[in-house]
Amino acid sequence: MPPILAVSALSKTYQSGQKNLTVLSDIHFSIEPGDKLSIVGSSGSGKTTLLGLCAGLDQPSSGRVILNGSTLNDLDEDARAKVRNQHVGFVFQNFQLLPTLTAIENVMVPLELRGAKNIRKSALELLERVGLADRHDHYPTQLSGGEQQRISIARAFSNQPKILFADEPTGNLDEETSQKIEALLFDLNRALGTTLVLVTHDLELAQKTDRIIQLKGGQMIHDSKQEETTTHA
Repeated sequence: MPPILAVSALSKTYQSGQKNLTVLSDIHFSIEPGDKLSIVGSSGSGKTTLLGLCAGLDQPSSGRVILNGSTLNDLDEDARAKVRNQHVGFVFQNFQLLPTLTAIENVMVPLELRGAKNIRKSALELLERVGLADRHDHYPTQLSGGEQQRISIARAFSNQPKILFADEPTGNLDEETSQKIEALLFDLNRALGTTLVLVTHDLELAQKTDRIIQLKGGQMIHDSKQEETTTHA
């Protein structure tokens, strides 16, 4: 089975005044369907930039990203958006819920974009899975941070994504709520067979995934999978 995500020789450089600022340099890795991967590193190490490139939210300066068989570099923005709508889910640190929509309406948005049928019923079932069916008509401002993140997880899984990108999903939550959100994320991921790519600075959370890639100064300095291969060689 081909990898769900393959990244080769990936680099990203920004123009900063007269200088070029290299945020990522020569990143290589691939992920098998159903795997759980953490990307760790200190602030400014390039984690979020890498996540954005893997999801086709941005284009690399060089190198290649293949997501579920599509080479993202070859696609224009509309075509990349279509790949995301069909195959990708997102969970962000700041929830990114639409404030003028209720909980159920937020979950329905990706379903509407896909032109799915019975979207209200599907959205309500997802809210039930995250324990918030009874709050379906509440607006984000009427919900706690943990509840908002549950809504965003329900939304992320609404298009039955093949791969889920989570950027510091527990970064804005207290420890007790974080543990509940982590358990929910992993449970849903396992139940639906989704591949998980998790950006986090929380090493305890990272150790719950199958594999950890560590970045420093835009370079990949550690890959636990390579370490395992060396150990078993």
